[in-house]
Amino acid sequence: MVKPLSAAISSILLLSVISGNARAQDAEAVAESETKDSSAVDLDNVVVTGTRSPKAVDKIPGAITLVSKEEVQRSLVLTEDATAVLARSVPGYAESSQAMSNTGENLRGRVALRLFDGVPQGSPLREGTRNATFTDMGIVGRIEVINGPSASEGIGAAGGIINYLSSSPTKEGNEVTLISRYSTQFGDDSDGWKLGLNFARKDGDFDMLASASIIDRGISYDADGRRVGMNTSGSVADSEARNLFLKAGYNFGEDGTQRIEGSVSHFKIEGKANYIQVLGCRPEEFAICGETRTNTSERGQIFGSKAAFNDFKQYQLSYTHFDFFGGTLVLNGYKADQAMRYLVENSSDRQDPLIAPIGSIYDQSEIRADKQGLRTSWTRPSLFSVDGLELRVGLDLVKDTAEQRLALTNRVWVPPMEYKSQAPWLQLSWDVGPLTFSGGIRREDGEMHVDDYTTTWFRDRRFVRGGTLDYQENLVNAGVVWRINEGFSVFGSYGEGFTLANVGIPLRNIQCSNDSPEGTQPDGCPNDPQISVGDLLDLNAIVVDNTEFGFNWRGSRGSLSASHYDSKSDFGQSLSIDPVTNDFVLLRAPVRIKGYELSGDYRFSEKWKFSAVYSHTRGETAFWSADAAGRYPAGGLNRPMGVLDINPDKFAWSVTWNFVPRGDITLGATTLFSRKLSGTDVRPFDGQRFTFTEETHGYTLFDLGMNYETERWGRFSLGIENLLDKQYILSWSQPPGGFQNYWAGRGRMVSLTHTIKF
Repeated sequence: MVKPLSAAISSILLLSVISGNARAQDAEAVAESETKDSSAVDLDNVVVTGTRSPKAVDKIPGAITLVSKEEVQRSLVLTEDATAVLARSVPGYAESSQAMSNTGENLRGRVALRLFDGVPQGSPLREGTRNATFTDMGIVGRIEVINGPSASEGIGAAGGIINYLSSSPTKEGNEVTLISRYSTQFGDDSDGWKLGLNFARKDGDFDMLASASIIDRGISYDADGRRVGMNTSGSVADSEARNLFLKAGYNFGEDGTQRIEGSVSHFKIEGKANYIQVLGCRPEEFAICGETRTNTSERGQIFGSKAAFNDFKQYQLSYTHFDFFGGTLVLNGYKADQAMRYLVENSSDRQDPLIAPIGSIYDQSEIRADKQGLRTSWTRPSLFSVDGLELRVGLDLVKDTAEQRLALTNRVWVPPMEYKSQAPWLQLSWDVGPLTFSGGIRREDGEMHVDDYTTTWFRDRRFVRGGTLDYQENLVNAGVVWRINEGFSVFGSYGEGFTLANVGIPLRNIQCSNDSPEGTQPDGCPNDPQISVGDLLDLNAIVVDNTEFGFNWRGSRGSLSASHYDSKSDFGQSLSIDPVTNDFVLLRAPVRIKGYELSGDYRFSEKWKFSAVYSHTRGETAFWSADAAGRYPAGGLNRPMGVLDINPDKFAWSVTWNFVPRGDITLGATTLFSRKLSGTDVRPFDGQRFTFTEETHGYTLFDLGMNYETERWGRFSLGIENLLDKQYILSWSQPPGGFQNYWAGRGRMVSLTHTIKF
């Protein structure tokens, strides 16, 4: 069951999920200590993301979406895609890309920080749009989504936080779960299968979870029966994924007041390289290619190419003391190694005449990101013996490194970057009758270092002197929640988020100035002045100011939540496509995003339940950024932000019928609405005129899921994704600008799943 709650979260929710699963087991006790209201004991209304210890959502001023294990399992009946459940249940989350890449997937128009048990996936230094495919969804116990900019987890949460929490054993003794799955689109080589085994053990103070799975996916087909093109940023089609996960914890000390827990995760998804992409033809290119067609895939391999993959390894060790000087102390250390390889391409920016003739080089981009960190927190309730006054304080340390290479020719594309940060934080909350006041501050004190490097031939082999950039920012938040009665509350909040721009893009795109001799390809830009990393304005941090207000109503049969937000950044980022390389270009200019969201559910009876979410988001930025030489400032907010940054309006609903005590059927639909955007501006400095137009066509997809639990033979599930076999183009793929991203969505897929426990 999804419980999208807009009940209370400081838009900046300082603090992180550390040892989240261990504390989730103690959430009920903590919730009871916070309030005498029995509703606070409901674990569906308690979060740990952004609060570092269990906190009732009706005391947090902002919008939260809680995706329960049951809702995750319902989504898995339809598809193994890790973001599909978010697209259906989180109001401000964009459509799923249906790929290994999460290009176009954002939260409230900004990049979200994705966590797995509190550990960041991917790196803000080089956002490779691959950080949403990092584990087997079969081990996910629930997902906590903090909607809106937040500094609670450090850098990277301009749009919010999405934290996938692994399951924890709940029953004494041993429990083995065997999961098998078969899926097909009834097309050649479209069959896929999964085999997973989970072992859970709980023996007094000791508990553990061990999991292993393998997922084999066939090629995807659209509703017209054409193979869907291989996504150049990474496809889940024609791939194999293997996952190993182990987590163990032990409670010790007097009355079990201390706990130590460790976990290891290794996930790798790798393309099988049976297909190559065949580019399509957009409607506006009809005169060139004579027909309109989407990208497709044909059997074959490009000589020398390697398989695309995500290879994510993660290690954690945490210590918790529940009675440390009257509070709860948590120490959590982690290490994560992440590697991402993309499909082979022969685009212009891969070429180098010193290696081979222009147009003959096929190369593959590969990003490597490694991070290690230590997170600490101490939570003290009843501070100074004042009931309802709570202090949360801690220090976060992190070291994050990332680089991007052209793997087949071993060339530097984005030089190694290293970011170090020390971030002390403090948060106070005070319950005064029906009111909860909260506020806090986080001091982000970091530095990024880049060594000397030389750009590729396509960027003129320009030498760039390295350097160290400092990032210091005080990030504050404040909010209030008023619980008007037992079921109705309103909230308002202000918070600041902090992140780095996708700095790898401007670093790799440095080239000679326009004053270089026309028609030449300089070697090292001898006519240009020396440039260093510190000269690049595009490397400046993004600080987001967010104001939000809303309400939350919960009754005996249903709930209704709504929130309105206004998010501003004086030096933000937006994406466009380079018509030469068909790759992304980063624009650094002011950004303002506004929107509202609604979510609700209603249970008509014990057998029937209806749920729905709606979101409306609009963003504006400038047509040009400030001139590096200081000749003119950035433009005004006259350029609408398109689908690469902000999703069209979305309405998703589902109806669940428990037709028998052990069986249920869920019919759901997701609608993305059509949208037209346009804007113009003239730059006073030189009279240059800028225009922007974009039109996207909406669509509605229906899904059907069925489950039946037998007493002896386990649970049998049938899932039909895209029930009506609708032909459609993914929204973010519709606008012109890059012929390599013209993809249709997946057609009807039928899946059979069997789950049995011993």
